[in-house]
Amino acid sequence: MHRRSPSADPLSAMPDDGERGSAALEFILVGLLLLVPLVYLVGALGLIQGQSLGAEAGTRHIARAVASATNDADAAGRADLVLESITREYGLDPSSVDVTFACRPAGAACPRAGATLVVTLRTRVALPLVPPVFGLDRLASIPVEASAVQKVSRFWGSR
Repeated sequence: MHRRSPSADPLSAMPDDGERGSAALEFILVGLLLLVPLVYLVGALGLIQGQSLGAEAGTRHIARAVASATNDADAAGRADLVLESITREYGLDPSSVDVTFACRPAGAACPRAGATLVVTLRTRVALPLVPPVFGLDRLASIPVEASAVQKVSRFWGSR
C-alpha cells in the first residue's frame, strides 16, 4: 500500500486560522439580512399598487356613474354604491377614503349639464406589519390619490 507523505496533502499545507467552514454560515446570515427586507419591500409595494388600482378604478367608475345619472339624488346614490363596491373589492379602508367632485368650468352646482366632471379619490395605505403603538400605524401609511374626468351630457337632469 502506498502512503502519501504529509507534505504532499494540499489541505495540510494550508494554515489553520479558525476560518474553515464558516462560508456557509456567512452566506445564510447575509442572505437572510438581504432577503427579509426585500420580501417586505415586494409585499409593501404590491399592497400600494393594489390600493392605487382601486383608487383609480373608483374614480373612473364614480365619474361614469354620476355623469350618466338622471338627477342629483340618483347621482349621489350611484356614487355611494360604486364607492362601497370599490372599497370592498380592493380592500380600501372606508374611513380613510375621501371623494371630491368638481366641475369645469367652475361656477354653479356640480354635476350639471354640459360640464366636465372631475372626481378625485384620496386614501391612505397602511404598511404591513406596523403595530398600532404610539400612532406608528398612522405615520407608516402612504397617501394615494387618483382623479378621473368625465363629460356630463348636455341633457343631464332633463330626463
